[in-house]
Amino acid sequence: MSEQILKTQTGKVISCSGEKSLRVAMDYKVKHPKYGKYVRRRSTFAVHDEQNQAKVGDVVVISPCRPYSKTKSWRLIKVLEKAL
Repeated sequence: MSEQILKTQTGKVISCSGEKSLRVAMDYKVKHPKYGKYVRRRSTFAVHDEQNQAKVGDVVVISPCRPYSKTKSWRLIKVLEKAL
């Protein structure tokens, strides 16, 4: 079964909320429309982790998928960097 990854995001695990569940934060900067200063923003995603392989502080790659629950519609692809 060949799997096409549509759109992947890289983020940091901020919470391991339960069995097979993670919260991943993606930090980015946007330019303020009036003042021109760059402002930090953060998006958080509820992620499905089938093997429970990621822990808090890990840098992971996630991809959108079918909804697993009311808020969880992303899944873990791989762990790029383990936390210390």
